[in-house]
Order: sequence, then C-alpha cells, then structure tokens
Amino acid sequence: MALHQVRPRILGFISEDVSAWLVASLVLLAGAFVTGLLTWAMASLFNQQLRQRFELQTQERFSRIEERFQDQEQRLDSLRRFFANSAGVFEREFHGYAEALLRRTQAFAWAPRVLRDERSSFEQQARTEGGDTFSIREPDDSGGLRLAAERDEYVPVLYLQSQPSFKAIRGLDLLAQPLRRATLERARQRDTMVVSQPLDLVGEASTTVRGVLLVAPVSRTWSREPFGYVVAAVSMHQLVGDGLPAPGQDNLAMRVMDLSADDREEVLFESLDPPGESDLSATRLLRLADRDYRIELRPSRIFLSTNPSSVASLVVLGGLLSLLLSALLYVLVSQRQRALQLVELRTRELREREQELRGTHGQLRGVLDAATQVAIIATDLRGVITTFNAGAEQMLGYDSGEVLHSMTLESLHLPRELQARAVQLAARYGKPIPTCHAMLVEGGEQGGQQAREWTLVRRDGTHLTVNMLATPMLDDQGLWIGHLAICIDITERKRVHEALAARDLLLKKLSAHVPGGIYQFKMDFNGRFSVIYASDGIRDIYELEPEILVRNAESIFSRIHPLDSARVRRSIRTSADTLSPWREEYRLQLPQRGLRWVRGEATPEELPGGGVLWHGYISDISDLKRVEEELRALSVTDALTGIRNRRYFQERLTTEMARVERGTGELAVIMLDIDHFKRINDQHGHAVGDRVLQAVCQRITQRLRRTDVFCRLGGEEFVVLCPDTDGESAHALAVGLWEGLRSAPIEDVGVITASFGIATWRVGEGADALLLRADSGVYVAKQAGRDRVEAQLG
Repeated sequence: MALHQVRPRILGFISEDVSAWLVASLVLLAGAFVTGLLTWAMASLFNQQLRQRFELQTQERFSRIEERFQDQEQRLDSLRRFFANSAGVFEREFHGYAEALLRRTQAFAWAPRVLRDERSSFEQQARTEGGDTFSIREPDDSGGLRLAAERDEYVPVLYLQSQPSFKAIRGLDLLAQPLRRATLERARQRDTMVVSQPLDLVGEASTTVRGVLLVAPVSRTWSREPFGYVVAAVSMHQLVGDGLPAPGQDNLAMRVMDLSADDREEVLFESLDPPGESDLSATRLLRLADRDYRIELRPSRIFLSTNPSSVASLVVLGGLLSLLLSALLYVLVSQRQRALQLVELRTRELREREQELRGTHGQLRGVLDAATQVAIIATDLRGVITTFNAGAEQMLGYDSGEVLHSMTLESLHLPRELQARAVQLAARYGKPIPTCHAMLVEGGEQGGQQAREWTLVRRDGTHLTVNMLATPMLDDQGLWIGHLAICIDITERKRVHEALAARDLLLKKLSAHVPGGIYQFKMDFNGRFSVIYASDGIRDIYELEPEILVRNAESIFSRIHPLDSARVRRSIRTSADTLSPWREEYRLQLPQRGLRWVRGEATPEELPGGGVLWHGYISDISDLKRVEEELRALSVTDALTGIRNRRYFQERLTTEMARVERGTGELAVIMLDIDHFKRINDQHGHAVGDRVLQAVCQRITQRLRRTDVFCRLGGEEFVVLCPDTDGESAHALAVGLWEGLRSAPIEDVGVITASFGIATWRVGEGADALLLRADSGVYVAKQAGRDRVEAQLG
C-alpha cells in the first residue's frame, strides 16, 4: 500500500493498471529516437571533418608531385641550354654538369644526330675521346646488341650520367626502336620537351622497372633543326615514391596512371599501402612535358584507423542510457503488480500442497496395502510398532490389530541373534549397545544405513530369513520421531544362491582335472571383447589370473606372439560373422616359460541383443609341436649320413627355382658320384662302405658355405644346391670339394675320389632340365676316367 501511495507523486501521469512492458517500450523507443538524431548529427560532422583532413593531405601530395614534375623539366632544360650555349662539350664536362642534376632521375644522356656519311668519322672520334671500342649499335632479336644497320640518320648515346642501379650502353641508337624513335620525332617536330610512352628501364641485375624518357631537342639559334637530344630516364616509382612515408605509415594510397594509350591505362606507380574502405577519393591531371598523368589518391587504412569515428560509442552510450531508463521505469511500475501476483501465487500453492498431501497420504496407504511381498514396519522412538502393512501380516502371520501399539520390533527378532549383534557392536564402539538398538545400528562403518540379513520369528514360532533395512524417520524439522524397517523374504533366494554356489564348486573341481582351460568368450555388437568365465587352467596357459582376464580381455592378446595376433583376431571375427566353430593354433610369448604353442576350439552362438558368445577350451600343444618338428626333421634327413635327403632337396630346389624365375639372383647345382663304390662294398663290406659315405659327407660339409645345401640323392650319389652362385663360382667350389676329398685318405680304404658335374640355371629352364645337365656332367666325368670335375655342358 505504501508503494501505491508514493507512485502517483513520482509518476502521476501513469495509471497503475497500465502494463509495465508498455511503459518500458515507449521509453526505449523515445531513447532510440533521440540517440538516432544525435548519431546522425555526429556522423555528418565526423564525415565533414574527415573529408577536410583528407583534402588537406591530398592538396599537399598533388603539390609535391607537381613540383617534382616541374623540377625534372627544369633540370633537363638546364642540360639542354648547357649544350645549346656551348661550342663543344667534352665528356668530363658533361659528367661534371649532369652529376649535380642527378636526383630522382635514373640517368641523363647526350645523344647527337649523326648522318650516314658522318658515321665512320663519328665512331672514330668517340673511340679516341672515350678510349674504348665505341660503335653505334641497335638491339637484336635475342635481347643483345649488334652493329646498327645502314640508315640515313642515327641518334646514338654518346655521354651518359646514371644512377649505380641503372644499366645503359653507350652507342645505343635511339632511333633503332619504334617507341624511342617516335618520341624523338615528336620532340623534333614540336621543337620542345616531350615525354615518351611507358617503357622498361633496365636496373640492377638486369631487372626492369617501368618509366619514361624525357627528351629535349638541342639546336642553335640560327637553325631549327636540332643537332642532338638530351634525354632523362625517369622511373615514375622513384620520382613519385621518393620521400613518401614507410609502408604501413602512409595516410594516402596513391596511383599514377599513364593516359598516352587510347585503348588502355597503365599504372606507373601504386603505393604499397592498400586503400581503406571509404568513398573518399581525389583525382588530378598533372602535366609532365607534353603529357598529362592522372594521379589518384584514396585514404589508406592507417588514415582511417587514426581518425576513428565516435558514432559507435554514441550509439552504445545512448542505447545503454535508454535501456537503463526503461528498466528503471519497468521496475517502478511492475513492483506492486509483482507483490500482488506473489501473494496470489503463494495462496494457490498452499491449496495445491494441501491437496497433494491428501492425495499422497491416500497413495501411501494404498502402496502399503499393495506391497504384499514386502513387510513394512514403522515404530516410534520406544520401538513400539505403529505401522504394520499387509505384507507384514502375510509374511509373519500376525494381524495388524494384534501388533499395533502393543508389540515392539525387537520382539519379532530371534533373541540370540540380537544378543550376538549387540556384543559385536559393543566391542567395536567400546560401549554397551542395547539389544533393542542392535537391529538399528546398521552400516555405521560404511557411513550409512545398510540392509542386513536377520531371522524373524513368525506367529506360529517358525523362523523366517529376511533382508531388513532399518532407517530413522524424521519430521519436517529434521527431528527423530521413529524407525522404519523394510523386510524382504530371502528364503528362496538364499536356497538358490546355495545351489548356485554348489554348482560353481562342482564346475571348479571338474575343470581342475581337465587339461588346459575352459572359458566363455564374448564379442559385443560394437566389436569389444570380454571374458565371461575362465577356469583355473587358464592360469597355466597364459600365466594370467582368471580374474584379470574377466576384467580385461585384451590382456589375452598381449600374451599372443606378435606374428600370430592379427591372424587370431581375424579368425575370431570370421567365426562371429559365419557362426562357424573356431579352431586355431598359435604361439604365446610368456614371461616365465617363454614361447609356447596352444590350440583353441570354441562353438559360437548368437546373442539376442547382438554379439556372439563362444564356449570353448584351450590346451597347451607345445610337446605335440616339438614332436611334429622332430618328425619333420627325420623326414628330410638321411639316416646314415645325417645330411639332408632327396625329399628336402626337392623342396628347396622348388623354392629356389621360384625365386630365380622372379628375376632375383642366380642358382647352380653340383652333382657328385663316388668312384668305384661298389668295389669298396665288395672288398671291405657294407659296414666299411657306410663309414666311407659318412667320411665323404663330413669332408664335403666342412668345405661348403653356410648358404649351400648338401643332400644325398641315394646310394653314393650326392648333390650340392648353391643359391646366388654363378657358373664360375660353382666350378671353383666343385674343384675345392674334389681336392679336399682326394687329399684325405680314409683308414683301411685309402684315397676316395668322386666325379663332379656342374649346371647353372638358364632363363626358361625347369628343375628337371637343370638336374639332367648336372647329371650329364657326372656321366661325362665318369667316361673321361673318373676323379675329375667336369665343366658345365652346353
């Protein structure tokens, strides 16, 4: 009410019923209108000041360029009068005079007119004065210079004073090029100073810059025909850009345009600072000699950044003031309305809360009556039961009328169980705990109430095992008003758990007597692996605890040999895709037992929610693999001599043939046959013959290289497979074997000799043809008297 009385005195023209938003919106619109007017005025003033600053700077820049154009004309005219008023000018006089004029000019030159019949004497005189090989030259097609062709008239460069960076050549005929010739003709016809169209001026390291030639004819007072020309090579970049502010500091972006061509305009100079975003610009035609050049000036970014506009600040400030004023009025107008709305809202909330409490009380009673499988018992601070739901009646056999306000929760428990719990809690806390509180002090060591297994006594005296959660009940002020116990019958669940534990114990005992390990392996729909079950036998296979595998299935693959890991993963995914049984043999790299071979088998089944589950076992087959390797070694080893047999030779020959057919390396074969071996068996017996075969193999093996393969084909016939060996090396090796064999006699037998044949592989030749040529070599050696090495046939 106080606010209602004060408001008319503050805002007497505003009704209390008007919307606060309407008042705030009108004030905001008025503030926006005033701000807009001020912004427009400020923007106009700023643009006017900015244009004035820009015009001042452009006038100064135009004046500077015009002065430089006039200065160039005056310097060249001074040089023209120097020649016109002198009877003769020597080169040192020219240099002495032109050197002082050489400012913002690439070069000054004197080029006299020379007629056809004067050329020879002119060149001779120039050589005499200059002391060099002077001649009148003209550009050729390759960019060089050549002797000028015969013409009626020449205008060669005789004297030259230039900047160090300017490259010019004495003797260059200015009439040899169309552009320069047109400029000279124009100066001759007009008898005044002229400027050429833009052309390339040669600078340092043969680089070119665009510029112009400023030409003035030199004539005597009694003749209109000039006897020569003074020329100034002017770089527009140097003439205009000299003395400008450094890049990034110039307030103006400038361009100098040549207007001499009818069809296009050429930019002779453009400043490095780019123009800013502005519509300000200035253009003026400035004359140099007989041509006009358009000078374009625009404000640069640095100019615009150093002349910022305060319009944005004014807009922000005006907007903030308008928002602040509208917000203040909104608060003043809406304060009373909010207070009334708050009172109405609180009244409505209290009514709704009362209805909700009534509904909740009814729902709670319905829930208590509907929870027939759960016993819900509430007590007061003395432990006397105040709530006993239908589930408690069904579970304990009591009627609620018998229990309410007459029995305690303690009377429903087994007394000895309560006493044992009270003793346990007393020892823990160091003070006596009453039995009536023993059931309520649950989970104190965990920092909260926890469910606990208790034995309750039914009405008929039987015992019931329940899982009971006891918790204190608090009122709205947080005061302790009683206890709430929720009991669930776990008799059947306990029986099931005991049966499952017995089954797990039986499975563990059975799997302990099975060699290897039993497991369940799962792959989720997203490809992630997990181990569901692993027997103790897995510990011996992977040297990992089963619990580790269950937590992290990837630890299995850390034990698999790196060369087999990818293959095992692929086979698992193939089994998952096709639901085919998984069988795989692979190697493990174990920390304790090192390299081991295992065999795994499993049967997959597809899970309803996606993914695959395998049931399988895995066993250690390292001993089996070792036996297989021993059998493999026996199958390719000659039992009598201990060297490789014919079977191994055929396998290696096939491999080496495939290699050389791919174009990698060479291959040679050395065959040998022991001479008169049948005679040794007949004279000394087969036992001595076997000893001779063993001795021959020992002597030959000692002389072979590591890469050579020595095999017994049968009887007294042997072969040496020599990879990466050409014919010359194979012959040298065979000679060494032959010498080593016959130089060491065998006890009771004497010197044993052999006949050798050699063959090296040829392109397109098969294994049979290669062996046939080697065998033919042995045959030729036998026919030639034995005990010899027969060179390669064919």
